[in-house]
Amino acid sequence: MKFVDEAIIKVIAGDGGKGAVSFRREKFIPFGGPDGGDGGDGGSIYLEARTGLNTLADFRNTRSYEAESGGKGMGRDMTGRSGEDLVVPVPAGTLVYDLDTQELLGDLVNAGERVRVAQGGFHGLGNTRFKSSVNRTPRQSSPGSAGERRRLRLELKVLADVGLLGLPNAGKSTLIRAVSAARPKVADYPFTTLYPNLGVVSVGEHRSFVMADIPGLIEGAADGAGLGIRFLRHLQRTRILLHLVDVAPADGGDPVRDARAIAGELEKFSPELAARERWLVLNKIDLLPAAERQPHCAAIVQGLQWDGPVFQVSGLSGEGTRELCLKIMRRLETMQNAFFPPQPGEQQ
Repeated sequence: MKFVDEAIIKVIAGDGGKGAVSFRREKFIPFGGPDGGDGGDGGSIYLEARTGLNTLADFRNTRSYEAESGGKGMGRDMTGRSGEDLVVPVPAGTLVYDLDTQELLGDLVNAGERVRVAQGGFHGLGNTRFKSSVNRTPRQSSPGSAGERRRLRLELKVLADVGLLGLPNAGKSTLIRAVSAARPKVADYPFTTLYPNLGVVSVGEHRSFVMADIPGLIEGAADGAGLGIRFLRHLQRTRILLHLVDVAPADGGDPVRDARAIAGELEKFSPELAARERWLVLNKIDLLPAAERQPHCAAIVQGLQWDGPVFQVSGLSGEGTRELCLKIMRRLETMQNAFFPPQPGEQQ
């Protein structure tokens, strides 16, 4: 399941420091000559691919990045301090474009790859540089050049980490609206979702995952009924399946029978997919009286003979969704670290 995640950011490299105009002043040396030092170079900005990042969600909050400018030159031929380079981490697989020219600046495929997107300004020259046989006391210096400024478009082709599975109107679209910035259509009739929707769920800095809202399945989906087998294919690359079950169906249906029907379609389509890690999410608990929630949910779990993770949520009110997303994030990080152990110096 390939989607495109995009972000627009602005990068500003540091300016070069100004050169100094200074003359040597020491006792008994009345004509010491110029000793103004050069300024420091401005810091450049680099984008670097890192493991552990899955989306561009962090760039929704921070859209501007600025490197440090170089320091001014000083007397006694002292050079100004150079500005620190700024390294911005991005997910592996990020394409970097100049927004104004549409030039491809870099394709960061593998972790550790780096591209310079803004060159720091060159240092200014102190008056020592202008000394000559005909100008022994130069009073001119040069300012540092300005750092490069760019607007960038970051593009990341992503695979959904988590797929939502369930009957039409199980509340999948409502849940993805509650936990991400995605805004799929929500209504009280079947097949509201006609195409997979993608949501980026952020649970903290550099901690996010991709959730896909798959169109609802009905009995016979594996044989092409309803929206058909093409949407079951979308689930094949997800790492975790969330099986959403409406605990209070509007048509008076049986949640246990409905959940078994979906599990049967999965098994019929692909035994491998049916064996994928799957969590049971009992949705719409806000429709149940508080005193009946636990017994009702326990009866569903017992009827399904479910021995995996179980969560009780309300996509409409948001109840229980934060805990669910945190548990998903921790599980995905555990799975990723098993395949790609963190390198020294990287965040875990």
